[in-house]
Amino acid sequence: MSFDPMMGLYFWGFLVLYGGVMYAMSPSATTVSSFFRGTDNDGRPASEWALMMSIFISWIFAKSVTNAANLGAAYGVVGGLAYATYWLSLPVAGIVIYWLRTRHGARGLVPFLIERYGRTAALAFALAIFIRLYNEVWSNTAVVGAYYGKAGEWQFIAAAFLFTAVTLFYSIKGGLRSSIVTDIVQGLLFIVVLGIVLFLVLPQHGTGTLLAAGEFRLAAGVDLILVAALQVLSYPFHDPVLTDRGFITEEKSMLRAMAISGVLGFICIFGFSLVGVHAKLEGLPSGDNVPGAVAAAFGAVPYLLMTMIMIVAAGSTLDSTFASVSKLVGQEVPLLAGRRPGANALKIGVWTMIAIAMLGNLPMIAGTDILKATTVSGTMVMGLAPVFLLAPLVRYSPWSFHLAFWPGVILGILLAASAIPQSWAIGTGQYALLLGANLYGLAICFAGFLLPLAWQRLAARAAA
Repeated sequence: MSFDPMMGLYFWGFLVLYGGVMYAMSPSATTVSSFFRGTDNDGRPASEWALMMSIFISWIFAKSVTNAANLGAAYGVVGGLAYATYWLSLPVAGIVIYWLRTRHGARGLVPFLIERYGRTAALAFALAIFIRLYNEVWSNTAVVGAYYGKAGEWQFIAAAFLFTAVTLFYSIKGGLRSSIVTDIVQGLLFIVVLGIVLFLVLPQHGTGTLLAAGEFRLAAGVDLILVAALQVLSYPFHDPVLTDRGFITEEKSMLRAMAISGVLGFICIFGFSLVGVHAKLEGLPSGDNVPGAVAAAFGAVPYLLMTMIMIVAAGSTLDSTFASVSKLVGQEVPLLAGRRPGANALKIGVWTMIAIAMLGNLPMIAGTDILKATTVSGTMVMGLAPVFLLAPLVRYSPWSFHLAFWPGVILGILLAASAIPQSWAIGTGQYALLLGANLYGLAICFAGFLLPLAWQRLAARAAA
């Protein structure tokens, strides 16, 4: 998409202005609690409303809005419902974390895993969430870059790097506290601009026509709805952008914030998928950036508005990613080694942000399918479902973790390598094999988790 030079200045100017405004609004974190737990410098936690807005916008990834529209273009409203179903992850995570905190006094997922499943299990989990955080960098910067140029072009790479730099700049200033404060503004801005975009799109065909697009058949996108419904049992637990926020406020406030943000996110993602449905009805070219194609068809100003949506959505996720990876390395890695975080935890956290900002963009430069950052990683961590959902059955059982977790990882790798036999497919749709791998794989993971517990009970009976 090309516009006159003056319009081009608006696009680059907004990116710079966005970074400047976010930096000006970001509070400076002068304490470890503020940088890693999002409190103010006097130790007061974020309010329930601020937490709700932070969870909501942090989970509206730029790749999520893009994927929702792409799926809407491919399958109509069925595709939108499929991707929106992932937002059920938020109330699922809220309920489980509420139970962990109120019944077992958990201070975080890594400390809980150490206590219940051992340090090796917690290390495996930490590696999984590090991979998740790494994927969040490139998958969001690539979406922003796509509004400035085609993959591989200097405009694409320059925009992605500039966006990374301005986000890193204010993230270093305030850590998680900075992320929460800027999330409020980003969330409100996202809702307003999304409303304007939908106002442009919905009247073109009418809401009734848009909602009638698509077929509720297994091969027409329902298979992806079922995949999402299975993955929400495990998917939220490998995303520290979400789970870190589950431990920073009072338990009931956290649970309400998770539930409300889940509903709000579901509505917004489904609403944005209608942009893709519009593209389907208009016969616009499909591809990996349907929102951009739709906005371009409306002209320069709508295209700028769409760019703003993507920058805000990506920025809220990227600053949260920087905050989470700094906490993982600065505070939780020492726990894995049996040590308390040192006095230099904050400095380690800052340097970790800088390192992942530089290294995390390598897949973006190489060019990778952003949908795989959701579906494949969601398959690889399916073993976390029994680890957290069935934790009440466990006193201490490392084997339960490993026999649940590693089969999921192996199946995810085999799926990515196209090595899962076709006999596992359920239906004939595009996601038939993905659905089979998740359904049968989840059964294997639950069986693996329960096997050591059954062995322990049999051994206890024999000893008695």
